[in-house]
Formats: sequence, structure tokens, C-alpha cells
Amino acid sequence: MECSALQQARYKYQPKLPVILRGDINNISLRLGSPTTSVADAEALADIFKQNFGKPVAQFVPGKNSKTSRKLTVGVILSGGQAPGGHNVIAGLYDGLKKGNADSELLGFRGGPSGLLENRALELSGAIIDEYRNTGGFDIIGSGRTKIETDEQFAAALATARKRGLDAVVIIGGDDSNTNAALLAEYFLAQGSSIQVIGCPKTIDGDLKNEHIEASFGFDTAVKTYSELIGNIERDAASARKYWHFIKLMGRSASHIALECALQTQPNICLISEEVEAKKMSLALIVDDICASISKRAENKDNFGVVLIPEGLIEFIPEMKKLINELNDSMAENAGEFSLITNFIDQIYWLDLHISKESADIFKSLPPEIGAQLLADRDPHGNVQVSRIDTEKLLVGMVQKRLGDLEKAGAYSGKFSGLAHFFGYEGRCAFPSNFDADYCYSLGFSAFVLIASGLTGYISSVRNLAESADKWIPCGVPLTMMMNLERRHGSSKPVIKKALVELDGEPFKAFAGKRAEWSVKTSFLFPGAIQYYGPPEVCDQPAKTLKLEHSAREKQAPAR
Repeated sequence: MECSALQQARYKYQPKLPVILRGDINNISLRLGSPTTSVADAEALADIFKQNFGKPVAQFVPGKNSKTSRKLTVGVILSGGQAPGGHNVIAGLYDGLKKGNADSELLGFRGGPSGLLENRALELSGAIIDEYRNTGGFDIIGSGRTKIETDEQFAAALATARKRGLDAVVIIGGDDSNTNAALLAEYFLAQGSSIQVIGCPKTIDGDLKNEHIEASFGFDTAVKTYSELIGNIERDAASARKYWHFIKLMGRSASHIALECALQTQPNICLISEEVEAKKMSLALIVDDICASISKRAENKDNFGVVLIPEGLIEFIPEMKKLINELNDSMAENAGEFSLITNFIDQIYWLDLHISKESADIFKSLPPEIGAQLLADRDPHGNVQVSRIDTEKLLVGMVQKRLGDLEKAGAYSGKFSGLAHFFGYEGRCAFPSNFDADYCYSLGFSAFVLIASGLTGYISSVRNLAESADKWIPCGVPLTMMMNLERRHGSSKPVIKKALVELDGEPFKAFAGKRAEWSVKTSFLFPGAIQYYGPPEVCDQPAKTLKLEHSAREKQAPAR
């Protein structure tokens, strides 16, 4: 295969491991803690997960472990959207298996969970693995978004696992995928099968984290990629001095990406969806706040700037959230009737009869192209696809109109020219940063140890990530420990709780303490491209939010 010089060099990079994973594979034992509970809804979840609920956290400790050298056959699945480092999870899992027993086998199920259901698998050899080490993407076996949720699907998964002679299945995915892993582990045990299921935490959105999962893999690389692009735009803005750049950043439910990019690049404005919802900020108020910054900068002849916008912002604005919920419900309840209406004007008349007057008035006030996007095809959950809504363009248009009104009133005399951008797919398959390359390899290696030790219904975890890799702490966390119940499709479903930006957390407070200054004074930072070779303080640094969160935990920890 022809490849670039950087790709060839990255193949040879040896990821760093925590100390306990570096030595004799037969000298890694597990220490099990006390029984655990869930984030919420413990009684109901205990009833759903009769086999797995309450399992203890598994700490890795030195000690003889004869199980790690047995021959194993393991299947691995990539589930959901891509995230940098997925290949290294598979490489770490493969190397752990082969270090334990050279005859162990790793099968990669093609195309995500559907590969398990349809028995489409590839035996992953050393030669195949070596072509993907330390590279981005999920192309080694592909991914998919199929959910294993029906009785027939669970039965098909077990049939394939038995036919392939699997000892375990590793599911690499986000909160929904790991919820699926927990349900699969429960089903296997309920059917009398000893086939284990282990999860790995993946999502660039950063919302799969908690007390035991400090970061989801891919987040570090994605935010560094986006921050490079934002810094480049900031440099251009400061050079041209005539454009305001409105940049939407991937992250549907949480604003972790936007917050981290703000800390890395210091834009003039960064909107945080969770704050918008907490303060019940209307769309008009958001526009007024942006215009206030533009006006103040214009007084200093700074008719340029940068605004960061989380992808999911529109669903956190109270009146827009109400509108979207009403649209989702009415379109779902009358799907057949609505599908027959293809003309946008006729759709507006139809909405007048099916949603509240308040929501209908808001809908009519939006630019037609935004209205059409709100009415576009729903995702598999019946929700609007926010990535397809041009929130950045909506804000540019509304800000321009508001500034025009202010100019007519003599309250604004600057020059405004807005440009819109959306950074999403650019970060999902980038070459993983050293942090993600190391972290993912450690997650995969740790998944092997959990499998070899006989555990099921766990997620591979590596903690203490703000320190150097040798000080990282691998462990296994029961998947049920992170769960609660949520309403999905009209009924309560077990799901891993998403982590949103905490407005009383150290990362947000650090941002909030500086944003008033950034909104007026040009304070841009230019992170530059991800560096792979050089001093650790340049190449191996974790995200700023991770370091701030770690520092806060250190302060709160009781003295030893």
C-alpha cells in the first residue's frame, strides 16, 4: 500500500502504556471492590440487569494470574460514528491477546453490530493490524449504527458468537453502543452462555465520561484538529480585519468540544448550550449578546471576530426546543399525512393546525431554508438532525438584521460581514494525537485483561489521564454503574447517562472568567497543527478541560 512519510512513521510509533501493563502479562491480577449501584433508578435497573447489576469495580494490581495465558477467540465491533484512535484500541486488544497466547485469535465484525448479526467477520492478522496502527478512521473493519434490541437480533448475535467459537465480544462505541453492550452481556448470561462482553468508551463529543471514565477517546484529537482550524481562521481574521466568522462545531447534546476549543483558541464569543438552557436565553437575547460584542469591537475599529457555536445549540434555546418537540411529535403522529405534503407553503399551513400558535409564529419568523431543515427527515429516534440545521447561518442572518436596525437607530456605526463554517467530519478521522494513540492502545490492552480474567458487562477504563502515561491507572467499570432510565419511543429505557458541561465545573469557570475580556479585546491563541514528535509538553499534553477537571479532583481529594 502506498502511503505518506508521516503514515509510515506513525506505523512505527510504539504507544506508551501504564506501568502495570508493561511487564509480565501473567503478573496482572484484578482486585474487586464493593458492590456498586447505578447513577439513578437502581431498583428498576436491578430488575432489568438481574445477572450483572451491582458488580464491583475491578482494579488492576500486581499478582499471579494464570488465566491471562489461555487461548482466546475474541470478536471486536466498531459501533457508531468514527473517532480518532479506534484502530489503536483494536491493536492494543490484538497485542494483549497475542502476548497472552500466540494462538489466540481476533475477529473483526464488518460494518458495526450488523456484522455480528449477519456473521460477517474478518480474522485480523498481524499484517492487517500493522497497516492501521496509530492511524485515524474506522476503515479496518468499518462501523455502523445498527442497534441490537429485538429478541431476534439478540438471538442472532448469540448464534453467531457460538458459531464462531467466541470467548468474548468487545464493543467500541459511545453511550448508546455501550448500553447495547450491557444488554448483550445480560442476554448472554440469561441464556446460559459464558461468552463475555466488554465495552470501550468512544465519542469525539466528550459526553461519555463520569467519575470512572475521565475521557472518551477521539475527543482529544478532534478538539486539537478543530482548534488548529479555528486558530488559522483567527489569524486570517486578524490579518484581513473585515470578517466575523461564525463557526459551528460538532457535538449534538453537549458543548464539551466548543468549550475545549474556546480554552485553546480564546475566540471573542463561545456559546455554551447548557448555559443557554439554564438561563432560558431566547434566540433574540443570544443575538443581542453577539451584537453587543460586535458593537464594542467596532468602537475600537475592530470589525472582525470569531464566534463558536455548539452543533446542538438550537435544541437548548427554550422556544426552539418547544418548537422542535412539537414538530417531532406532530410529524411522528401524522407521518403518513405529512409525507404527502411536498410544498413548503402547504407544510406551513399544515403546521398551523398541528402545533401551538406560539411555535407556529416562531417557525414562520425563521428563514425559509432553516424552516425546511427543521422539517427534513428525522433520525432513527424520530428527532431532528441538528447537524443539518445551519445554525451558524441563521445567527449570521439574524445578527446582520439586528445590526441594521441598530444602525438606523444610531446605535451602531461599524461594518459587519459574516462568514459561516461548520467543522465536524474534519476531526473524526484525523491521525490520532499521541494522547489518543496511547490512551486507545491502553484501553484495548486493558479490555484483553478484563476478558482474560473472566469479566463480562464491564467497560475498559483508564484513569489519571492528566498525568504521563506511565502513571495512568487501568481498571474495569461495571456498565450498569453508569446507567439511568430515560424516555425513548414512549417508554423507559436503560441508557448510560450523558455528561453535559457542568456550569459549576472548573473548565466552564475558567472560560467564564475570561470571556468578557475576550469579547472586546483580541486575545486569539494559535495552537497550530498536532505535533507527534518533540518534547512531551508539546506532543503529549491532554485537553485543557481534562487537566482542569483533574486539578479540581486533586483539590477535593481527602488528605492521605
